[in-house]
Amino acid sequence: MEKKFNADIYKSIFEFENLINEIIPRRLLYRVIFRGRGLDFDGYRKYYTDEDSSVIDWKASLRNNSLLARQYIEERDLRVIFIIDMSENMVFGSQEKLKCEYAAEVAASFSHILNRTGDKFGFILFNKDIFTFSLPSSGKKQHDNFVFELINPDNYKGNYYLSHILEKITTIIDSSIDMLVFISDFLKLGKEHFDKFNYFGSLYESIAISIKDPLDVVLPEINKEIIIQDSNTGEKILINPSVVRKVYEKHALEQIHEMRDMFQKSNIDILELYTDEDYKQKLAYFLKRRAEKRLA
Repeated sequence: MEKKFNADIYKSIFEFENLINEIIPRRLLYRVIFRGRGLDFDGYRKYYTDEDSSVIDWKASLRNNSLLARQYIEERDLRVIFIIDMSENMVFGSQEKLKCEYAAEVAASFSHILNRTGDKFGFILFNKDIFTFSLPSSGKKQHDNFVFELINPDNYKGNYYLSHILEKITTIIDSSIDMLVFISDFLKLGKEHFDKFNYFGSLYESIAISIKDPLDVVLPEINKEIIIQDSNTGEKILINPSVVRKVYEKHALEQIHEMRDMFQKSNIDILELYTDEDYKQKLAYFLKRRAEKRLA
């Protein structure tokens, strides 16, 4: 039977771009979303009312009795790497979209904005091992290649040893990279991974986007046995949610707290998304808040 991938990539890109246009003035798009290491302070200029207020330097404005905005020199284009989990763990879902399908829309929309700003992005895709590494580039062809890999159902397979994957990533990226964007459900995150993420967070501006299905954290409130099936292996297990719910949810909550704590200590910003919600608003405002924090 032919495998199908349920992701409306281009509709998602169109809607996300329209939202970005609503909340971020076009001429500030580069500056507001990705301040990064590629900008040096150049001086002050007049503040325009259609700009984001985060660019205002309030102390300088008070001294000059007029609103002044900070101005930066754009030294070079940013180089971003998307690191995407395409293991069998992402082929799971109780909603309209599986985690992998939802993640594909998020990654395609995010990378499209990078293309708009003239920056370069590459990608590292892994399942049981890293199977694709694309150096940062810009343009439609790069984005089309990325989308092609994201929506190919044959890429989603296998289990992985996360420490091994992270170690290999350290050997194939270098100091020319400005930002890393990790996308996974991070269900297999443990204390043993802290050193690697701390390494990434200390050298690169980094974002982790956690994508979970509601069933990853909460079991349905039904008092009867249900069958859960692995979509890759076909393996089935019979459970009664009312019997195991408390233990299951306690363990899931502990995992979430551990994930948040690890990324916070590693200086990695985290965005938590669930497949039963629209990612566009949360991603757009997450990027805006992240930039405002760095422009303050």
